[in-house]
Amino acid sequence: MSDRPAVFTIPSHRSFADSLVAGLLRRYGRDPLSLVRGRILLPNNRAVRTVTDAFVRASGGGMLLPRLIPIGDPELDDRIGGALDPIDEQDPLPPAIDPLDRLLALAAMLRGQVSAAEALRLAADLGRTLDALLVEEVGPDRLRKAAAETPDLAAHWQVSLTQLETIIGRWPELLGDRGVIDLADRRNRLLRRLAQRWQDSPPDGFTVAAGVTTTAPAVAALLARIARLADGMVVLPALSLANVLPEEEWDALGPDGQWRGELTHPQFHLKMLLDRIDVARGEVQIWPGAGISAAPAVRGRAVSNAMTAADFSDKWSALKPVERRLTGIKAAEFHDPAAEAQGIALALREAMESPARTAALVTPDRMLARRVSALLRRWGIEADDSAGRPLSETPVGTLLLGIASAAAENLAPVPLLALLKHPLVAKEGDGRLRWLDDVRALDLALRGPRPAAGLAGLDAHFADRRGREWGRVRRSVETIGGLFAQPLTLAQFARSLADCAQRLAGDASWRGPDGRMAAELLAQFEATPDSIAVSIGADDASPFLRQLLELQRVRPPYGGHPRLFIWGLLEARLQQADFMVLGGLNEGVWPAAPAPDPWLAPKIRSELGLPDLEFRIGLAAHDFASALGAPQVLITRARRDARSPTIASRFWLRLQAMTGGVTRDTRLERLAAVIDDPGKTVPADRPRPQPPAEARPRRISVTSVDRLKGDPFAFYAQAMLGLRPLDPVDSDASAKWRGISVHEVFEQWLREDECDPARLRPRAEALLSGESIHPMLRTLWGPRLLEAVDSLADLERRNRESGRRPLVAEAKGEAEIDGITVYGRVDRIDRTDDGRLVILDYKTGAPPGARALAEGFALQLGLLALIARNDGFPGVHGEPGDVEYWSLARRLLDKNPIRPAREVGIGDFLERTRAHFRDAAKRWLTGSEPFTAKLNPAYAPYGDYDQLMRLEEWYGRE
Repeated sequence: MSDRPAVFTIPSHRSFADSLVAGLLRRYGRDPLSLVRGRILLPNNRAVRTVTDAFVRASGGGMLLPRLIPIGDPELDDRIGGALDPIDEQDPLPPAIDPLDRLLALAAMLRGQVSAAEALRLAADLGRTLDALLVEEVGPDRLRKAAAETPDLAAHWQVSLTQLETIIGRWPELLGDRGVIDLADRRNRLLRRLAQRWQDSPPDGFTVAAGVTTTAPAVAALLARIARLADGMVVLPALSLANVLPEEEWDALGPDGQWRGELTHPQFHLKMLLDRIDVARGEVQIWPGAGISAAPAVRGRAVSNAMTAADFSDKWSALKPVERRLTGIKAAEFHDPAAEAQGIALALREAMESPARTAALVTPDRMLARRVSALLRRWGIEADDSAGRPLSETPVGTLLLGIASAAAENLAPVPLLALLKHPLVAKEGDGRLRWLDDVRALDLALRGPRPAAGLAGLDAHFADRRGREWGRVRRSVETIGGLFAQPLTLAQFARSLADCAQRLAGDASWRGPDGRMAAELLAQFEATPDSIAVSIGADDASPFLRQLLELQRVRPPYGGHPRLFIWGLLEARLQQADFMVLGGLNEGVWPAAPAPDPWLAPKIRSELGLPDLEFRIGLAAHDFASALGAPQVLITRARRDARSPTIASRFWLRLQAMTGGVTRDTRLERLAAVIDDPGKTVPADRPRPQPPAEARPRRISVTSVDRLKGDPFAFYAQAMLGLRPLDPVDSDASAKWRGISVHEVFEQWLREDECDPARLRPRAEALLSGESIHPMLRTLWGPRLLEAVDSLADLERRNRESGRRPLVAEAKGEAEIDGITVYGRVDRIDRTDDGRLVILDYKTGAPPGARALAEGFALQLGLLALIARNDGFPGVHGEPGDVEYWSLARRLLDKNPIRPAREVGIGDFLERTRAHFRDAAKRWLTGSEPFTAKLNPAYAPYGDYDQLMRLEEWYGRE
């Protein structure tokens, strides 16, 4: 046993893992068996992978490694391996509860009056609070004592604390019934036992604890024991010694043994750890490993000066230039996250031009990491994010979420189509193309307002159209409809998801890393004990499943670029690259905003001796300061995000304030701005397509004539290019839809009721009571519609009294007018007592005004009358005697019928209509005049083709 503790540090300007390995090889490498007999305790499994890679690099070939043991971190759910849990233990510890089982068990305890998804969210927060209490070895008695000594808490904190005390009282019993204990509790016991065992019987070979910085009492006790073993060593990352951080500043970080003081300082947690292992900073030595040549140590002093506590920042004005110099560090500031990602990708791509040079992006912003990874692919560079991505964002995860969403909304059109178009659905075999053809057909049929819910509603909707395609698709989704007719247990929910995924995607659902992880997760759900009673209803399904999938991280397999890496903060703590980009340096990102604790009030946390919520800012500061030790460093930020301007990170501002301005990489900023800039763009001119006369249509509908005169280009796009706008899927009931529905009511009123005034209102009420009518539409539109149909029913009674009778409704007809075939559908034709015809048009809104009629921009009704005069409607013969608009607009009900030909007479009205049509046909149908866009914008109110004509580029410039 050594009297002097063997505690070392590796400065930030050295790569921790490579320096550690170099020192161990120098000391033990001559005897391979000596190296094999040793053991290295590391913070987590990722650190094991990092140190393993460092041994591989240092060996230049094969070698026998010491045992690499992750001692675990409860917040990472890393298991402590059997290396610390001997098989021959006389009193073996119970196994640890699975993290997912624990989360679900806590959620079941919290279910109460909240939804399953909310219970899961609260359970995750509760789990973190329980871990914090376990790590700091705070028992229930201390919690009750702190609660009793803090009676002045706000009411909501009192409720949370009471509930927490109840759960803590019941939790050990629940664990005991299952024969398990908490992971953090098991780790504490294992580490305590190990420390005692090594005190009584020191292990053979060397023992190194490397990179472990957690200040948990059990961990500190083990590190204290290792530091005093005869061949034991504790190696800390980037501890600032007296030549970097003066004693005065070190002592001001905080009193011994308390979570107080400068929590956000990058050295605070290391001082706390040294206090707990009873080691003075003066006893810490520089690790003897040569490591990798990196930035000079003078930069470390400058970084330490920049990150000093606020009480000592006044020393910046007295620093010598060499003490504030950050040689090798540049800064780049971009307009938005997309430009920042572009700049980082360019910088990394340039670094790859130098042979053997390594480069890495370090950022806690996973979206930024994904953007950079995607942009690097433009040069064929694969740089996967080593932090992985949530299972919810993988193909299999989105498939499961799509199933849950479609089931929760009972096969509503939008989630149903999203599920059917998923890339994994029908992927196997040769049926994918046919499947997509069927889905596209259903997509077109589902345009407009939502049909009735469920399979029955879709069956009725597709009965008259696309029934064959729906029949083929229905077999794959029939188990989804009505899935949440009643709440499901977690096991039932998992079985249903697996069954639906198998029906839709087959074995493709379970392939690859994400598929295997999803299969294991669903199997774990199915095996959930009955004691965990989490019922899931339709409202809970999607958010509940999403939360569970987001907890699972799918990490990329090996195979990315060998010299280019994307690391999260955890991955970057123990390794270094020649060129490091520190991205996302905005407040709230790096450092992240402290996550609130909804269970323990800040005052209670202080009474219990738990770390304040800002403690993690200090950890982020340490990661930042350590990463600045790389040979070449680029720090970046975006001036705004997707919502608003951003605030620069406090770390960024400290560097800028101390140095007077970090050297800007203006070249990179300009490159990021221009790499995708197309240069000068010339706005489009107003479209004037001019096809030859022989290519122009000789048939035109009565509704298209008005469009032809008001907006010739829109007519060209519709009639000649065959482009027609589509309604959105599951859209609101638009004016067009309301008009079609009302016209169908009037058509059935004539064909089935012969326009019996007493039958009109019941038909309108039947329309409003349909399942496809949204309750809001029924409430707002229903009273106005019923008032209008009552008024029109009264008008029909007066017509009957005068001897007028309806002939046809929604009749199709056509006639040749001046060499052009004009066709259309008339809403209704009546015959008066003198045998003449009345051409009638229903309007859900206001009819055309007098000016539009006079200038020839409302020819529809007149053209229908001309078709009738030419016997163009089958079975209808006679001379038009009048034309009428029947408006459902409330302000016009007392003016019905509106007769636009009354003032000039029906003969002059029809001749004027014909003259206007002859002029339009001569110009655009039989002539050569170009189809100019928005020729008469006052009569072209619809914007269906505005994007096609690039309206915003030229409108107002001519």
